[in-house]
Amino acid sequence: MTSSSTPSAPTANAMRRALRRARDGVALDVTEAAVLLQARGDDLADLMASAARVRDAGLEAAGRPGVITYSRKVFIPLTRLCRDRCHYCTFVTVPGKLRREGRGEGPTRRSQGAYLSPDEVLDIARRGAEMGCKEALFTLGDRPEDRWPEAREWLDAHGYDDTLAYVRAMAIRVLEETGLLPHLNPGVLSWTDFQRLKPVAPSMGMMLETTATRLWSEPGGPHHGSPDKEPAVRLRVLEDAGRSSVPFTTGILIGIGETYEERADSLFAIRRVQRAYHGIQEVIVQNFRAKPDTAMRGMPDAELEELAAAIAVARHVLGPGARIQAPPNLVDSEYALMIGAGIDDWGGVSPLTPDHVNPERPWPQIDELAERTRAAGFELRERLTVYPEFVRRGEPWLDPRLLPHVSALADPVTGLAREDAVLTGRPWQEPEEVFTTATGRTDLHRAIDVEGRGTDRRGDFDEVYGDWEALREDVAAAGRREGAPERVDGDVRAALATAADDPTRLTDDQALALLHADGPALDALCRIADDVRRDAVGDDVTYIVTRNINFTNVCYTGCRFCAFAQRRTDADAYTLSLEQVADRAQQAWDVGAVEVCMQGGIHPDLPGTAYFDIARAVKERVPDLHVHAFSPMEVVNGATRTGMSIRDWLTAAKEAGLDTIPGTAAEILDDEVRWVLTKGKLPTATWVEVITTAHELGIRSSSTMMYGHVDQPRHWLGHLRLLARVQQETGGFTEFVTLPFVHTNAPVYLAGIARPGPTMRDNRAVTAMARLLLHPHIPNIQTSWVKLGTEGAAEMLRSGANDLGGTLMEETISRMAGSSYGSYRSVRDLVAIAEAAGRPARPRTTTYGEVPEERQRAAAASDGHLPELLPVLDD
Repeated sequence: MTSSSTPSAPTANAMRRALRRARDGVALDVTEAAVLLQARGDDLADLMASAARVRDAGLEAAGRPGVITYSRKVFIPLTRLCRDRCHYCTFVTVPGKLRREGRGEGPTRRSQGAYLSPDEVLDIARRGAEMGCKEALFTLGDRPEDRWPEAREWLDAHGYDDTLAYVRAMAIRVLEETGLLPHLNPGVLSWTDFQRLKPVAPSMGMMLETTATRLWSEPGGPHHGSPDKEPAVRLRVLEDAGRSSVPFTTGILIGIGETYEERADSLFAIRRVQRAYHGIQEVIVQNFRAKPDTAMRGMPDAELEELAAAIAVARHVLGPGARIQAPPNLVDSEYALMIGAGIDDWGGVSPLTPDHVNPERPWPQIDELAERTRAAGFELRERLTVYPEFVRRGEPWLDPRLLPHVSALADPVTGLAREDAVLTGRPWQEPEEVFTTATGRTDLHRAIDVEGRGTDRRGDFDEVYGDWEALREDVAAAGRREGAPERVDGDVRAALATAADDPTRLTDDQALALLHADGPALDALCRIADDVRRDAVGDDVTYIVTRNINFTNVCYTGCRFCAFAQRRTDADAYTLSLEQVADRAQQAWDVGAVEVCMQGGIHPDLPGTAYFDIARAVKERVPDLHVHAFSPMEVVNGATRTGMSIRDWLTAAKEAGLDTIPGTAAEILDDEVRWVLTKGKLPTATWVEVITTAHELGIRSSSTMMYGHVDQPRHWLGHLRLLARVQQETGGFTEFVTLPFVHTNAPVYLAGIARPGPTMRDNRAVTAMARLLLHPHIPNIQTSWVKLGTEGAAEMLRSGANDLGGTLMEETISRMAGSSYGSYRSVRDLVAIAEAAGRPARPRTTTYGEVPEERQRAAAASDGHLPELLPVLDD
């Protein structure tokens, strides 16, 4: 029995109906799938026949009809220690047993054998290469250092911060010394972990196993006591892999106590992730096999007919494009049954190493597997660890650092393994210097104001952002669950009284009421905010003479709100050289700038140390110019590509010349909204980690919020409260910047998901409430003339703002999105905006200090803009 209670068999009518829908190609629901999972005998034959037709259609569409694939691999059990306690696992062991086996090495006898040594890893890989293997499957327990002191001791002694650092290092050595392609199975990974490991492995994996939470939460369950087996955690891993554009292997394990409905739900959960991100390269349907010396040794094995039904249902649920695998060493020679059920892959098969997870089940000989496959009417072909579809897709699925290794082994036409490939180590290194020469439309900062952008969207609009239709459905479903945003008018008068008396006493309910304020109530709110502003910072409107330098717009992160990012082959794509960056900084200094603000796309070729080169190039050319650069997303990108911690990377950036960082990449600090706005940007927790770490190192930052897209006032409130908490802890924010969403060319708007930016009511309410909710922690509230124009910015100065930001001199990001207010403002223009609000204006530094007289004279002489720039656009 495979369920927690004896299931009632489906009625004959329910089975006939479900089989008919499967034959007719009608989408199944979870209930119908659960019925079909119980098909046996003639019903199973019927189900398998329709599943095989779906599989065959998918192979035809993929360009390899009649082909079943496998990967020739070696199994590298990097460590058998684990912090989890799965009740059926024999792979995981304990330190004492490893010591008794006398395997491996360690700094002390206590930690002996905690991990394979580098020599042991390379010995396995080299012997595999000699036998024609192309995949090095790294399998290991989840974060053993969190449970076992022996693991922590071993890592410390060998100079690794954690297990994943060792995984990364060994993957690089295998690439460089053997040519094998690493496939990493290190268990639960965070978004940041994927960024660390993606440059060293063309594919990764983790079995979902089941979505049945009770098997994890209830005592006696197979996953009880295993923190990494919580289904919600594992589903988040699948999503983060998709967000990170990592070709990912997952699957289900049948027969561990789940019901048929739970088994069906697991398949539908995988389908939801695949629809959203298109990153699941294969789905394994694996049958439970009881093992001696485990808590589940008395559990009956999942029967092979049950496995065949699960494969057939997976094929129907996941569709023709899915690659579905059954491990050949677990099917008791019933190869034809599994092929008939709809598989198109046998997974990794090793001519050298055992299946360390199922050691009692030896791999079949590859020649035998080919013969059995041929007998079923199919040809067996070797693939790489990364599936052909992803080999052919290239960027962003394959990191440029891995392309030489993958290309050496992949057939350029089919994406399968080359039969004549020669296994040899190749250097793992950064791509050729990105900033040596400029490329693309480097005059975009000027041409955007006159010529505009080349097209309204990038060339891979339908792929790089994930599945638009799935996103629309998710947003619509969330809207139905939440209902229309509730207007809270009843307590506005009391909330206004509290705000006027002491804004720090505003409750969340009162703040929400004020964020919805309109008409006379909104006018009163803005007056109160303006009074608080006057008491906090006085009447002066501040501004900074600065230049924006966006050094590249090549990016594959997939931010759905961003119209700036381009593929490297798009007409509007560009990358500046280091010399051009330094030249622009020099030009800015010559006309009175005190700062350069530098940000760019996440260029796939960009080495993690390139940011240091950029900061250093500016400081070497203009030593006294303040370098305000690199968003938290860029910080994480630099840190993960170098293998450094965020703290170490920021320390090195500071030594290279970085002074402060922009608090951009925040958008809305609520992952519910972030995962609609962006496919692959950093999560909220990581943004906070970068910002707080920077502040601890004495690197101050701005803070921002982009609003008016798919967000609601409750998200604005949560965002502002979070910023206030961070500021109370660190004191590192210099200002808060309101960033109204510019919708015109934003992909998420073009796809019909976002609304067309905030209203003037929204802008006034957000500005006023930012002043009140951040008081007294963040005294400076900045409004954006780039996004609001002269009149809009002046209105925000009457609603609680006290800062206009910078002259910019060039601005490409908002202009690419469709802002119509030009790319720069002169000093006189900014003074005029302040005067329109009835206020005086004065220049400031990045950290709101006094500007040296020499800088003020230089800015006055040039009016704060470059003479070769085009005339300022009128509003």
